[in-house]
Amino acid sequence: MSGQKDGGAAGGGAAGGAADRAGHAQGFLLTLFGVLVLTPDTLLIRLIDTDPWTMTFWRGVLMPAVLLLVYAAIRRGATLADIRGLGKAGLAVALIYGVNALSFVMAIEHSKVSNVLVILAAAPLFAGLMSVVFLRETVAGPTWAAIAAGVAGVAIVVGGGITAGTGMGDLFALVTALSLAGTFTIIRRSKARNMVPATALGGLLTALVVWPLADPGSLEGGRLGMMLFLGLVILPIAFGLITLGPRRVPAPEVALLMLLETVLGPFWVWLVIGEQPGAATLMGGSVVLSAVGLHALWRLRRRPAARPQPPPHG
Repeated sequence: MSGQKDGGAAGGGAAGGAADRAGHAQGFLLTLFGVLVLTPDTLLIRLIDTDPWTMTFWRGVLMPAVLLLVYAAIRRGATLADIRGLGKAGLAVALIYGVNALSFVMAIEHSKVSNVLVILAAAPLFAGLMSVVFLRETVAGPTWAAIAAGVAGVAIVVGGGITAGTGMGDLFALVTALSLAGTFTIIRRSKARNMVPATALGGLLTALVVWPLADPGSLEGGRLGMMLFLGLVILPIAFGLITLGPRRVPAPEVALLMLLETVLGPFWVWLVIGEQPGAATLMGGSVVLSAVGLHALWRLRRRPAARPQPPPHG
């Protein structure tokens, strides 16, 4: 009997390990596809070529509308209860997301895409710093080193941007990175709540705030088509997959996958419209990408391979 039990336990463990591996592979592919879908985002913003208020308005209306419709279709009668149950944490996420949505568009408007995406790549490191300050979490030495290197890399990019005349956009990018880090920190503290409705509400709130300054009717023809494609297809699919995939993929692995946007986003912009990164961006970007990438690899080596844990924002 004991042999049968041991055999059953071993069989169950093997089955569990296979399920974990299958789940990890599925999560990895979902996250990878989501990141790849997202990479043309900044290029489309450049090609649509409208003022930041109009761009923010359209993004704030289109993507949240799709997210709320899909969420309502899944949750059905529980949607309103979920929204009412968001509480102060949900309201904070909505407000911070609103700041993030506007500052991102302003950053793209006033700086180079490469500068913006390099600064955004440091968001996980800023989130680690916030977890120390606000969540009283203990941070290991290598994480402190990565945070310091990331801050130094961002300082190089921003300093070069000030010299090159893109300092305002770089500062908006820094605001975007800090707001993303703040969102991750709040979600980490409120794991029991689904923050998808909060994100959607934040986008709608931003659209409402910028509406008096925006000119939605100014987009026509191909520019309107690209805007609809961006807001109704690219952004919902990308952020939907990036939300679903990391539930079965370790956070460091997600951070490595997200670096693809930092590399491919500026590449598409350079390939199509010839916008090239400056020397300071290349130098600071190398520091930031190395810090995030090496830290993610270090965390992966410390994490048990059999059962990957969900990321802080999963």
